[in-house]
Amino acid sequence: MSLAPPVDIGIPADQRAQIAEGLGRVLADSTVLYAKTHGFHWNVTGPMFNTLHLMFMEQYTELWTALDEIAERIRALGHKAPFGGSIYRDLSSIPESQGVPAAMDMVRELVGGHEAIAKTIRAVFATADDANDQPTADLLTQRLQIHEKTAWMLRSLLES
Repeated sequence: MSLAPPVDIGIPADQRAQIAEGLGRVLADSTVLYAKTHGFHWNVTGPMFNTLHLMFMEQYTELWTALDEIAERIRALGHKAPFGGSIYRDLSSIPESQGVPAAMDMVRELVGGHEAIAKTIRAVFATADDANDQPTADLLTQRLQIHEKTAWMLRSLLES
């Protein structure tokens, strides 16, 4: 049995570990927000049912795809991607919902979730940028753009 050679991509091991740890927090936030959005899709009611049901489906589908991209970047950096409910709970900055909120409260929670991920991403971005890790910086830039746009679109529903 041969051992795989060590990761040698031009980023020192300590910086790769810091980036992977930060991406683990992004993965946890994304997973918690995915589950919350999917749950809201299942349980939304009221006059805006159809609009929110479809919007939430678009959002959780996009988040589902992102989970793989984030986890695979962690693996490319030579680290294991975190998984499991209790691990995500500990790593995530997004609280779980208490019960099933009313439709507009769902929207408020999702705005907060997307804004929380934006903050997590910004913190990790600085680490990736300092390490000259362009693939991670590119991934984080794309994710940041999506979360900020989604927060704006959801927030627009709350304006009178």
